[in-house]
Amino acid sequence: MKKRNKVFIGLGGVAVFFIGLILLFNEMTLLNPPTITDRTIEQAKVIQVSDSLWTSTNSWLHKNTNGVWELSIKGTPFELGVENGKLTKKLAEKQEDAFFGFIKGIIPSNSVLHFLKYFIAWFNKDLDDYVPMAIRQEIYGISLYAPEKYHFIAPNYHRVLNYHAAHDIGHTVQNMNLIGCTAFGLKGDKTVDGHLLIGRNFDFSAGDAFARDKLVTFCNPDNGYAFMYVSWAGMMGVLSGMNEYGLTVTLNSAKSAIPTSAKTPVCIVARLILQHARNIKEAFDIVKQFDTFVSEMFFIGSASDRRCAVIDKSINETALYEKPGDKVILTNFFQSDKLKDTKLNLEAINEGSSMYRYQRVEELLSAKTKFSVEDVSKVLRDKKGIGGCDIGLGNEKAVNQLICHHSIIFKPEDRLVWVSDYPYQIGAYKCYDLNAAFKDHATIKDIYKPEWNIKPDSFLYSKEFIEFKEYKSKCILYKNIVEDENCSVSISNDEIEKFIALNPSYYYTHYLAALLYKKRKDIGRAKTELIKAMSLECPRLVDRKQVEEVYNQVCCDN
Repeated sequence: MKKRNKVFIGLGGVAVFFIGLILLFNEMTLLNPPTITDRTIEQAKVIQVSDSLWTSTNSWLHKNTNGVWELSIKGTPFELGVENGKLTKKLAEKQEDAFFGFIKGIIPSNSVLHFLKYFIAWFNKDLDDYVPMAIRQEIYGISLYAPEKYHFIAPNYHRVLNYHAAHDIGHTVQNMNLIGCTAFGLKGDKTVDGHLLIGRNFDFSAGDAFARDKLVTFCNPDNGYAFMYVSWAGMMGVLSGMNEYGLTVTLNSAKSAIPTSAKTPVCIVARLILQHARNIKEAFDIVKQFDTFVSEMFFIGSASDRRCAVIDKSINETALYEKPGDKVILTNFFQSDKLKDTKLNLEAINEGSSMYRYQRVEELLSAKTKFSVEDVSKVLRDKKGIGGCDIGLGNEKAVNQLICHHSIIFKPEDRLVWVSDYPYQIGAYKCYDLNAAFKDHATIKDIYKPEWNIKPDSFLYSKEFIEFKEYKSKCILYKNIVEDENCSVSISNDEIEKFIALNPSYYYTHYLAALLYKKRKDIGRAKTELIKAMSLECPRLVDRKQVEEVYNQVCCDN
């Protein structure tokens, strides 16, 4: 009996120890919301005016006929957050469902997800120290209306604050093809009226479901400048936007060292630029103030300066890049003297898709003397490779990779902006007038300028696009089959050949077909497809090495 009691006491001691560790971990990692003294705005009611319009105090939410959501908010930081959270509550839950589903698709293991949850919680335990108080107050306002069903990940405020670092975390994960953006600016003799024109594809892919309900927000804060930006419900950080002074900012990721501790998310820095900068110098001064998680490039367009510039930001350095002439191009590598020759940047140039894409944009911009807004959209929609060659649909080396969350065109001196409808950049570009957007009691009719819309790409209605959608769904199905060692499903030769015909110029089509043949022990056909894959334009060096590795395995097994 005494021995049994000792065992129970010992087990009890271990249990108390581990419970104590968990409580200590939770205490050390929990991000507490800021204190709010005036919470009157929480009493405001959301009124549904029609099937597509909701209002609350001085704010409104509208869904246009093509499914793009438009939000107008004004007030103090906490008021902005509460109005945003109230109006987009259902939409934000839908976005979080899509995002969580996407993450589960990448990491199906619950044990790995739990590990990542605790790792990120520990890694970001000081995140709020790097986020200005006004931003935290706004995020807290949004978090009050976040779905409770994801409380198992983290409490609402903690979770929503961490989501604002998702862009940073995404592009530190190597070889996942999450981000590969393109931006360019034209001015002077390169545009039809001499006014600045900027085009940008935000190629952050968290799945089609996540990209379907983009949100165009018009924000009028009580401190700073009014601005618009494109993101999704629950996100107040900026990815692409323009303020009332015609100052624009877009984010382009650069190859970065793996961060060792929490810093300021780049979308928060971009938000502060729009809210507090009127020109390139002021934008640069803001970027210099912050330490960031990762390396990033802030593509700045300025109506007052009548030019574009790029602010290169590594973990340790900040540099301004300005190119003489009438055009500036940015993909995903540094160009400033201070950072262009760093080891990681040279690796990005030599091993990634960015230089190829840069050269394709250079080629397209050199092919025409003067550009209109419609001409800019054609460059953003280009699916070809250098010299107009067919490199396959969905190739990361293309300007139009058919994955982008949004595509956007700015005309800063005229305060006009065009935002693409779903899907990608092949839907119509809707035109918004910022001259009207920030006037008192502005309605969507005041802001929206349908007469200046850009029509959808004809590709949207083509047989080729129908086949591409089928191709994407087959890729998901077949990838799951080849990765599941216990899966007994066998894809016939005819089915594989039909799959190849859906996107025959893309290397990955033949690579996946080879894996299907390999699973069926058809080594001859597997080798044929791998040789074909190696003959095509692989996006990155790691992709080519992957194909070569499988080819060598097949040869050895044979």
